[in-house]
Amino acid sequence: MSSQLHPAAAQFLAQASQTLRRGNFKEALALIAQAEAATPPHPEVFMARAVSLRMAGDLVQSLAAIELALQLDPYHFFALLSKGAALESLSGPKAAAETYRNALKIAPPDHLMPPAILAQARHARDVMEADRKAIAEFVEARVGSAIKDAPFRFHESLQILTGKAKPFVQEPLYFHYPQLPAITFYPRDMFPWLPKLEAATDMIREELSQALGTIGGSFKPYIQYPTGAPVNQWAELNHSERWSSLFLWKDGIRRDDACAVCPGTSALLNDLPLAHQQSFGPTVMFSRLDPHTAIPAHTGSSNVRLIAHLPLVLPGPARFRVGNETRPWKLGEGWVFDDTIEHEAWNDADEARIVLIFDVWNPFLSDQERDLVTQLMLARREFYGS
Repeated sequence: MSSQLHPAAAQFLAQASQTLRRGNFKEALALIAQAEAATPPHPEVFMARAVSLRMAGDLVQSLAAIELALQLDPYHFFALLSKGAALESLSGPKAAAETYRNALKIAPPDHLMPPAILAQARHARDVMEADRKAIAEFVEARVGSAIKDAPFRFHESLQILTGKAKPFVQEPLYFHYPQLPAITFYPRDMFPWLPKLEAATDMIREELSQALGTIGGSFKPYIQYPTGAPVNQWAELNHSERWSSLFLWKDGIRRDDACAVCPGTSALLNDLPLAHQQSFGPTVMFSRLDPHTAIPAHTGSSNVRLIAHLPLVLPGPARFRVGNETRPWKLGEGWVFDDTIEHEAWNDADEARIVLIFDVWNPFLSDQERDLVTQLMLARREFYGS
C-alpha cells in the first residue's frame, strides 16, 4: 500500500500540472522533483513524472517512472494503462497487449472515466481484440488442417487463450463435492443406458400426450419464487407458464398419480441410476418451454449429480449452452451434463418444445460416497431444521 501524499507534495504536483499544460517540461519536472522530496515515495508523484517525460518525448524514462509507480501500487489502473501505451509506442502493439489486458481487468465502468482516460481504455480494447485475432490466425496457420478435426475442447482452449471465451468452473448453489471433474457435456459412453432411453422416445412422448389433462398430468410454472423474494434473472419467468414442468419425481418424492399415467416411462426410469437422496433427489420432469422463450444463464444445486435430457417434442430449432459449448437439441437424442456449470436454453421455434429431464448420480462417486453425501445432506437439514 502506498504512503499518504504530503500536502506540500500535492501542491507541487498541482503547480507542475499547470506548468505542463503550458508546455514547459523542464520546469514541470523540477516541481515534481520538489514533490518527491516533500513526501515518502508515492505512485501519484511517479505518474506525474511519467506523464511529463512522455510529453517531453522520453518514453524510456517515462516507462521507468511508471514501473516505480506500479512497484508501490500494482493495481494502479492509470499506471497500467500508461505502461501499455509506452510499450506500444516503443515496441508495437504485441508488446503492449498483456499489459492492456491486465489494466482492463481492473478498469472502472466507462461512465466513471474522464474522457481522455476513456479514449485510452477504448484504444486498449482495440489493441487486445486485434491481438486476439492475430494469435488465433497464427496458431491456426501453424497447426494447419489438423485443427479442423480437433476435439471441441481444443478449440475452446484456443478461444480461452486468445480471450474470446472464458473458462467456466463448477458453481453449485447448495453443495460442492471436491475433486469431481468440471465436464460440460459428458461422453456418451459413460452412460450405457442412454441408447435404451433414446429408443423409448416414442413411448415416452405417447404417455405424456395421454397424461396431459388427467390427474397429475398438467404443467405448472417451474419458477415459483414467493412475493418479496429476490428473483434476480428469474423475474421474467417467475410464476410464468412460458417455462413449465410436469413432475414424476420432485426432490426425492415420487408423484404416484403422475407416474401412474406414465407407467412405461416410470418403469424405464426405475432401471436408471437416478440420484436417490432422501428429501433431495431424484427430480424427474417433463419440461415445456414456450415458443421464442429463453431460460437465462444459471447453475444447479450440487455436482454430486448430473442432469440428463431427452428431447420429446421439437417443432423447430432449439439450443442449449453449457459453459462455452452450445448444442442444438435433436429429437430422441439424449445427453448428460453438469448443471453446476453455467448453462442456458432457447426455444427458437414457433411452438413449444418438451424435454424429459432427470438427475443421475455423478459416475465419479463411489457407492460409499453416495451414501455418505446423502447422510451429510440430511444431517445439515436436521441441524437447520429445514
